[in-house]
Amino acid sequence: MAEPPGLVEARELTKRFGDKVAVDHLSFTVEPGRVTGFLGPNGAGKSTTMRLITSLDRPDGGTATIGGLAYEQLTKPLSTVGALLEARSVHPGRSARNHLLFLAQTQGIPARRVDEVLDLVGLRDVARKRAGAFSLGMNQRLGIAAAMLGDPRVLLLDEPGNGLDPEGIRWARNLIRQLASEGRTVFVSSHLMSEMAVTADHLIVIGRGALIADCSTQEFIQRSSERSVLVRTPDAGRLRELIADEGGTARQGGDGALIVTGLAAPRIGELAASASLVLHELTPQLPSLEEAFMELTAGSVEFGDTGAS
Repeated sequence: MAEPPGLVEARELTKRFGDKVAVDHLSFTVEPGRVTGFLGPNGAGKSTTMRLITSLDRPDGGTATIGGLAYEQLTKPLSTVGALLEARSVHPGRSARNHLLFLAQTQGIPARRVDEVLDLVGLRDVARKRAGAFSLGMNQRLGIAAAMLGDPRVLLLDEPGNGLDPEGIRWARNLIRQLASEGRTVFVSSHLMSEMAVTADHLIVIGRGALIADCSTQEFIQRSSERSVLVRTPDAGRLRELIADEGGTARQGGDGALIVTGLAAPRIGELAASASLVLHELTPQLPSLEEAFMELTAGSVEFGDTGAS
């Protein structure tokens, strides 16, 4: 049975640079209709993996396919896969419009589509300006326009938020979610954990080129052991002593609340009841995506320049 046209699959994907293993027998599936975040520490192999998917690098083992085909087997790749892998891969002397027009002509895409994507990314007013004079944020928008040129079913976006101001980051987030809601496959790598927390439905997390997690964003956060409990009480000093005696830690949070780690909420409630202390709030707190990421990838952090991200 034929695979869905937007399904991206890596199977035992492996890439070495000399004696450095950049991607290590990596297997995962990116499904249509949701935003899949691609996370990992610096040097984890994220960019290399995306280059392998788009056949810019050759794997030393395994396969990467889009709808069951390798990228080089696609007859009109821009109409199947749109990729933002390097925002500044534009001839600096070309205008934004001419850059997109050149790409369109290689794939038989009508010129009117160039104007449509320039409007989509907010570059219509600078369409005839040379790309060499663009800021990083403007280059990011141009890169997204190029990725959208063929109206593809699959989007691979490597750090699309780089260089964007807060308004631009919100624009990119809304665009990415809109594209996924249309049934497209959206695979996004990012170091902006706060953005991934509100953008990604699913996460693929790697470290040292190997898979760490392949699950929903919520499930990934829940895997973290770094849980805390928000406690409000008029007897904060006494409760802190009881928590410390029990082996927990309580620190002052906002508005006089205590942030307790090392003890579960039921046990904190029992300690307060045993001492006849009044509690106004006792709320378990999940860690942020950033906190969960830092904990669960702690053993996979690369120090120094590895040459593969």
